[in-house]
Parts: sequence; C-alpha cells; structure tokens
Amino acid sequence: MIDTVLIWIEKNSRRWLHDLQQWLAIPSISTDPNHAADVKAAAEWAQYYLRTAGLDAQLIPTARHPCVLATTPGDMCPKDAPHVVIYGHYDVQPPDPLDAWSSPPFTPTVNHGQIIARGASDDKGQTFCHLAALLAWREIAHQFPLRVSILLEGEEEIGSPNLPEVIKNLKPQLADASTLIISDSAQYAPGIPAITSGLRGLVYYQVTLTGPDRDLHSGVYGGAVANPATALCQIIGRLHEASGRVTIPGFYDDVRSVDASIRESWRRLPFSDEQFAQEVGVNKLFGEHGYSTIERRWCRPTLEINGLTAGFQGDGAKTIIPAQASAKISMRLVPDQNPEKIKAAFVSYLQSMLPDGVRMRFELFGSSPAVVTATNSPAVTAAINAARIGLGGEPVIIREGGSIPVVNWFRQELGLESVLLGFGLPDDNLHSPNEKLDLDGFYGGIRTSALLLDELSRALMK
Repeated sequence: MIDTVLIWIEKNSRRWLHDLQQWLAIPSISTDPNHAADVKAAAEWAQYYLRTAGLDAQLIPTARHPCVLATTPGDMCPKDAPHVVIYGHYDVQPPDPLDAWSSPPFTPTVNHGQIIARGASDDKGQTFCHLAALLAWREIAHQFPLRVSILLEGEEEIGSPNLPEVIKNLKPQLADASTLIISDSAQYAPGIPAITSGLRGLVYYQVTLTGPDRDLHSGVYGGAVANPATALCQIIGRLHEASGRVTIPGFYDDVRSVDASIRESWRRLPFSDEQFAQEVGVNKLFGEHGYSTIERRWCRPTLEINGLTAGFQGDGAKTIIPAQASAKISMRLVPDQNPEKIKAAFVSYLQSMLPDGVRMRFELFGSSPAVVTATNSPAVTAAINAARIGLGGEPVIIREGGSIPVVNWFRQELGLESVLLGFGLPDDNLHSPNEKLDLDGFYGGIRTSALLLDELSRALMK
C-alpha cells in the first residue's frame, strides 16, 4: 500500500504546493495583536484541511491564539494500532524588514526550486508535509496505518505561553500515545537528512535601566546625572571575556561534557569553517576557545545580545541623556544547566554591576532546559528508515543550537519521547527576510511523513 501512496503523492505535487501557498498567504503573526484574526484564520484553515483528510479536528481556544487538535477516527485505523502525536506550529515571525524581501512575504513565490514566504520552513511548510501525507493515505487507503493525533499551536513564536495548560488538559486523550514527532528543525545539508537528538535550552530577559524621569539636555545636565545608556554598555561589556567565555559566576558549573565518541562523530560530518563563515557573511568565526564550531553551536552554553534600545533613534542629532536604555539578552543552555539557577545568577551579577543613580528591572521572556533524546529507540529507527527513502540520503544524528520547549513539556506531562525530523535546510533564513523551503525538501518531507506512518505502525506495535 505504501508504494501506491508514494505514487499518489508524486502525482499530486502541484496540488500540495498550491495548498501550502494558500496557508502561507495568511499572515499569522502571533506577536502582533493586529493580526489576531489572521492567526485564527490560519488555525481554521488547518482545521478544515485536516477534516478533509478524514480526521476529527477541533479548535482549542486559549487566552490568546487557538490550538488545533485533530485525531484519526477509531474506525479508520487498525484495532490496537499504536498512537503517535505530531506537533507543529502555524504562527510565524514578523516579516520586517519588508524592503529586504525579494518578493512580498505573504505572497508565496516559487523561484529556482524554492518556495519563498514567511513560514515556508518555520513551521507551516514542514508541518504541512504531515498534513499532505495524511490526506494521501486517506485518499488511497481510505484509512491510516496507525492512530495519529495532530496538535498545532499558534503561539510558538511568542514562547507558547498557553501550550503547557493545553497539553495538561489533553492528557486523557493522549495518555496512550508512545511517540511525539516534530518537524521544526532541518536536514544537516542537502542530501543528508538528520535526526536531531539534542536541543539547547533558553533563558531570555529584557533588562531595562532607568535614570532621570525624562530625557535631559546633555549639555545642561551632562556630568551631573548618570546616563542609563552608558551604564548599560558598561554592564554588557563585562558579560564576556575577550575569548567569548561568559563571565557570570557559576555559569559553567553544571555543564555536561559530551562523550568523546559523539564529538568524534561530529568531526566526521562534512563541515568547513571557511564555507560556514562565507554563508553567514563574516570574514572570520569567533567563539569559545578549545571547541570546534559545531561543538560551540550544539553543546556549549552561550550568552547573546539580541537587541539594544537607548536614546534618540531618528535622523540627525539630538543631544540628550536618555531616561532609559534596554537590552534583550538570551542565554542558550546545555544539559544539566538549571534555568532557575542561571536566572538567579544572571540577575544577581547584573545587579552587582549597577552604578549609583540608575535603577534596573528585568522582564523574563522565556525559560526552558536543554533536552537530549534517545537515538536507539524503535521510533528513531523508523524515522531513519523513512528519511533514507523519502529524502534520498543516509541520515545522520545531530544536535541543534536552538530551543523547542515543547519537547520537555510533552516529556514531563505525558512521558512522550520526541523524534525531531526536519525537512528544511540550515540556510532557510528562519526569522529573516526571504525565508524559503527547497521544493526537494518539501516533496521529500511529504514522502518521508507517509513512509514514517507506515514504519511506525510496525515498529511501535506491542
């Protein structure tokens, strides 16, 4: 049956692309209240599509944006079939700056074998691969090889504030599920599919320094009042050593070392520092001494300044001492680093550097621990087999420097282990202008998803 499903997927390639373009055209920007109706429209689009595929689909309201839950009906899969959950998100990042796009971000455009649009890879395009595979199974087999629950959220790009409560409430419906499938990562390179076995955690703050109760004339008051912008720059400048190592006391105390065998397997991956530097547009790479570029990205903690705001930002000159200055600062954590411990150390360290005449406040944007998943489970073996055929290359086991907090939430609440199987590529411009998804990965992702359902139906059978 799977061979016929794959043929059907191939014959319907234009249809899948058209359907994805419809979804991508909806500007489901979760962080912008002006797009709340668009976010809901994107959820309703997914709900309708899943119903077309024969699933029972419903919207789950939250305090902000809805989730979509769809489940294969009991009479459309074998009795006592394994139950898996597929997670994805339909919300997207803001498209700014608009003038940097080669085509409008919500007018999906196909060019040179790529579909270009906001959400093409993160995460509508990758999620849609699973939706299309389910529809293909329904149309050819009139049933599914196993029980599937699809959970899509509309708040991932704003930290998923309501998802933990949704997962908790779904525990009775998902209690017998054995595996979580997530496609919100990437292949290692073109022609090299990947299973992602580890993700860094995250602690993300905005730090705001306040001085006078209003902007002051820098000539009249300069030298008599502390400048919040200057204080902020001084503090930020002390967060790293010249080598790039973070100076927060205790920051590295609990960092888990990576096994030598894993580090050796990473050294065998095709990778060039020179090519990587060229791809990201720098003349030289920078990072913690004693580690390779891959190790610094996958298994070492970091602290990065994500944004700075202070004083006059318009054209020309305005001589002021600004009333406040702020910085957005994110820390990526690795296994055994406790986010609560890191938060306390970060806040304490910054407060210890605060000069007189300036006040400091913190706003927490996100917090999650790192995660490492099993690499020898039946589900991972099934994913490797599916990706080998569907994406046409020998899969490798990698880690990723980003964070997907939902992996830990599903593990803690439902005991589910995740399989992270991505269809995108590292150069997909996530969160940047000209986000894209290669059509080879798109069609390969649909094939892989269809194969994965078939593989899991046997691998997970009790």
